Amino acid sequence: MSNILYGKEKSQENIIEQTKNSNHNIYPILKPGYWVGLKTGAINSNLINTEARRKVVIGYGINTPDSFVYLTQKHLKSMDQKQMTNEVFKNLENYQTEFRYSEMLQNKGLIASGNDFSSEKILSHSHMLKAHAMLGADDLLVSIARRSSMIIISRDTNEALLGVFLDMHSAIWSDDSSGNAPIANILFTVKEGHITGHIALDDITPNIKKDHCISPLYT
Repeated sequence: MSNILYGKEKSQENIIEQTKNSNHNIYPILKPGYWVGLKTGAINSNLINTEARRKVVIGYGINTPDSFVYLTQKHLKSMDQKQMTNEVFKNLENYQTEFRYSEMLQNKGLIASGNDFSSEKILSHSHMLKAHAMLGADDLLVSIARRSSMIIISRDTNEALLGVFLDMHSAIWSDDSSGNAPIANILFTVKEGHITGHIALDDITPNIKKDHCISPLYT
């Protein structure tokens, strides 16, 4: 895992100057709803939003040689936000990550981990369609507990495999040693390559096959 993602933040002046002179791509970055960047002017969009609070947001950042730079409202003075957003998701589509079958899930689940934007690929329609095809499943449960990790299983899986899947999610969520920043202690539901909602961890065991708290993108 590159240390770029966890480098020290720079002053606003340095960020703006470096962005202007940078040839590095901008990517979406998934963050928890309590992300400190929300208080310091970081450009963001809601991904999972409830009446009580925001659970997951999308920040926008640039990989540079010595740090990970988040775009702020000051950047919008010198760039078109719509053009920036289009570029961001085009870059994500072009970012290469591969699924592999999980032996722990008896090859009935998928893992895509270890790359800088493995978790963010949940926002890629084509990437998630590939997961549907590989698992032969119409409805998916997706864990992206921390950055650089993704685990996927069919929502219609048996109880034993579901238990293993939940244990894997819990282990990643609870493990600070990797240095990968937390995203959310929830599961995402995906259908036809799109996020359709989310399931809070506390609700998972008794209600996994029922409808849950459906939250559209960018609410």
